[in-house]
Amino acid sequence: EELSPNGFRTVIDIDLMGSFHASRAAFEQLRERRGCIVFISAPQAFVPQAWQLHVGAAKAGVDNLMRNLALEWGKHGIRLNTIAPGEIPTEGMSKRIKPGDEAGARTRAQNPMGRVGTMEELQNLAVFLISGGCDWINGETIAMDGAQALAMGGNFYQLRDWSDDDWNKARDSIKAQNEKDRAARG
Repeated sequence: EELSPNGFRTVIDIDLMGSFHASRAAFEQLRERRGCIVFISAPQAFVPQAWQLHVGAAKAGVDNLMRNLALEWGKHGIRLNTIAPGEIPTEGMSKRIKPGDEAGARTRAQNPMGRVGTMEELQNLAVFLISGGCDWINGETIAMDGAQALAMGGNFYQLRDWSDDDWNKARDSIKAQNEKDRAARG
């Protein structure tokens, strides 16, 4: 109820429109020599998660964009696929979501595999999808989350238990971190 139209639009512009513009620019290069585009999505694209509607809408749009382009551009030898990673702790995410908590601790406790993903795993999957060894994979979204979305609706399911105080602390922390980031950029 507090998500502003501008906040919603910002995520759509970055995720969905950014994917559109990048793929459109790549098309001219790939059309002549064939190739592959790999988008990054999120489990929110196919498993609704409370307080993530802006992300879910944007990532569902990315997935649909990818499938449509896979159909249209296949005749040019261009393949498109999407990776939907679960939690891969990064410095930026850890500073903004529940500061003070150990990054990935909640996911490790709840994930069927008992761990979070790594950037190396994400990179390996992207390289596999781009490689010539899987030229028949086209128009697919591959979840890489240790089956967390299947087990419990994704990474943000625990937000249903947050109190108003938890939300206020998270909001204040995000605002403070954004201010620090702006100040550091000058």
